[in-house]
Amino acid sequence: MVIDLKIVLASGSPRRKFLLGQIVREIEVVSLDTDESFPLEMHQNDVALMLAKRKMDDAISRGIEGIIVTADTIVLLDGEILGKPADSFEAKSMLRRLSGKTHTVITGFSVLNTKNKKRIDSFSETKVTFTNLTEDEIAGYVATGSSLDKAGGYGVQDGYGSIFMERIDGCYYNVMGLPTNSVYEALKTVAS
Repeated sequence: MVIDLKIVLASGSPRRKFLLGQIVREIEVVSLDTDESFPLEMHQNDVALMLAKRKMDDAISRGIEGIIVTADTIVLLDGEILGKPADSFEAKSMLRRLSGKTHTVITGFSVLNTKNKKRIDSFSETKVTFTNLTEDEIAGYVATGSSLDKAGGYGVQDGYGSIFMERIDGCYYNVMGLPTNSVYEALKTVAS
C-alpha cells in the first residue's frame, strides 16, 4: 500500500528517492550538506544512525516542515568503515578487500512528523557475501564509473555490480540505501 502523503526526503541520493517513491505518492527532495564526520572512538555500528540523526537535526534547523526522512548508509568490513572511494584506485582497493568476504551494510534512518512531533530513529543491518573477484572483473566494474558514489565502491542495483554478490542476508533495499519495510512502518507510525 502506498502512503498518500507528501514526504520530504532530505537526501540527494537518486536511489533513496526511487525507493521512497515506491512507498509514498509525493516526494519533495531537499539536499543537505551535512557534516558526515564522526569521532574515531565511536563504535562503527553506531555511525550510520548518528549521521541520519544529525541530518534530521540539520533539516529541522533549516525550518523544513512536514514528514521528513533522512538516512545514511555505511559498509563495514573487518571492523573498518568503507566510505565512498575518492578515486578509481581506492575503488579497486575496496573491491579487492571485499572479494570473497562477508561484510555488513548498515543504514541509519530518521523519520519525523513536525506537526505532531513524532520521531523514529532506527537502523537496519544486512550481511552481504561477495564471490571471489578477478582483477578483470574489478577493473571492468570500476571503469563503468559506478563505484565512485557508493559506500564500499559498489551498488547492488547495478547490473554489473550485482553479479559480485553471492549471498544477501537481510533487506536487499537496505543495501541500496533505504530499508523500505522499516521506513514504511516508521512513516505509518509518525503519520498517525
